[in-house]
Amino acid sequence: MPRIKKLFQLKYFSSLFEIMRKTSRKLPYLRLKFSHGIPALTQFTFLKNSSFTDEVSNQTLVFHLEGALLKAYSLFPYFMLVAFEAGGLFRALILLLLYPLVWLLGHELGLKVMVFVSFVGIKKEKFRAGTAILPKFFLEDVGVVGFDMVMKYKTKVAVTSMPRIMVECFLVDYLGIHVVIGKELKEFHGYFLGLMEENMDPATMCINNIGLGCLRNSHYQKIFSRCKEIYLVTEAEKKKWPVLPRKKSLKPLIFHDGRLAFRPTPLNTLSMFIWLPFGFLLHITRIMVFISLPFKVSGPLLAFSGMINTVSNSNVESSGEGKKRGMLYVCNHRTLLDPIYLTFVMMKSVSAVTYSVSRFSEVISPIKTVRLTRDRKTDEETMKKMLSKGDLVVCPEGTTCREPYLLRFSPLFAEITDDIVPVAIKLQVSLFYGSTASGQKCLDSAFHLTNPNPTCLIMILNKLPGWQTHNAGGKSKFEVANYVQGQIATALGFECTNLTRKDKYAILAGNDGIV
Repeated sequence: MPRIKKLFQLKYFSSLFEIMRKTSRKLPYLRLKFSHGIPALTQFTFLKNSSFTDEVSNQTLVFHLEGALLKAYSLFPYFMLVAFEAGGLFRALILLLLYPLVWLLGHELGLKVMVFVSFVGIKKEKFRAGTAILPKFFLEDVGVVGFDMVMKYKTKVAVTSMPRIMVECFLVDYLGIHVVIGKELKEFHGYFLGLMEENMDPATMCINNIGLGCLRNSHYQKIFSRCKEIYLVTEAEKKKWPVLPRKKSLKPLIFHDGRLAFRPTPLNTLSMFIWLPFGFLLHITRIMVFISLPFKVSGPLLAFSGMINTVSNSNVESSGEGKKRGMLYVCNHRTLLDPIYLTFVMMKSVSAVTYSVSRFSEVISPIKTVRLTRDRKTDEETMKKMLSKGDLVVCPEGTTCREPYLLRFSPLFAEITDDIVPVAIKLQVSLFYGSTASGQKCLDSAFHLTNPNPTCLIMILNKLPGWQTHNAGGKSKFEVANYVQGQIATALGFECTNLTRKDKYAILAGNDGIV
């Protein structure tokens, strides 16, 4: 008898969802009350957002991630990110070609196809897309109204259609969700099979919870049937929600990895594949111009190819013929090509010190580069020797950062010379990021130069005054490093942090970043 009652409740609940989906599409919010586990159709009423959590903030909220928080209905972009970043270009192409089939099959079967194509054969211990790549794109899709409703509850339980490994880091770290309910991926000898577990047991959840979902997403009636009240929002209303401002998330997004700089919707992904043959030829052309022509000739040609370089405040003191040492240009680090961009705007050759740059990038570099060893005494001698021959560029952050933050500056440069010029660099790309923590670093320049219009703004700031230097001014090397970091952050509108290369690689790649 209890079994028959349970089946009746689930069937009744499913039918009720279908009725509401067909008849209530113009209602912004709905409230549905339950009596002894069976919904009473006559008790659902209009609900305004302002009254959503006035009396129940101390209760447990069970919400559907895709229905209550994310603005977009399609899950294709997230699986495309997994396919491209974890599986490669060919896997991403297969997923794109299968998109019409995914669309025709509907939500349940289409989801299984996307999971299989994206995950089959991926090694579990090397899968870091859920922690290093996807959180950025999830945050860009969160609606501020749904976020405010969820955050007002003391205890929050998230339910998702996607594999739990894709969303758990985002929900726990950036939204403070207490429990994440999602299907696990099946594996064999450490490799994903591309299949999800069939059952998702909600037995640990108590009854009398509050539910939050979307009318269109009725895929979790079993879990929502345990709630005493359910609040539903329409797709039309979700489209009106503003995107969540970054400052409202519980933790700032400072580091993220992956190559794709755009949201890979089906149309955007198709555009990327159409562009790739032209982008590859453009990348080869730009490299040839870089390494074979003088700066005064290559600069205009590169600008004609779409590379946009802007410089401001370039009237700085430079090393003259009477000077025995060159000028030290201290830059924030946005991409592998930062020293080269500076060389082009200054129209003179400078040297650069590097770390963890691939041999291929060193070979094709149009300027002289010297590797650092991470041994303080050796690196100090190397930099002094290079300064004795001319101007030098150094990026004391030690690694790139894509977001508007500056990592802690290593103070080594402050001990070497007092002729220091801070340089602020801001970079914008439309298709690919030219940096990676866990990928192939030899492809950094290729991905960057494949962008149609990479834009670089370079602000050459004033030379450090004598009283603010280490040797002549008596400042400690840490004070000088912090001062230069602050000057660059102010010029760019960025925020200073105490994070280091080690912190970045621990988050994105699971190692300490030592090469």
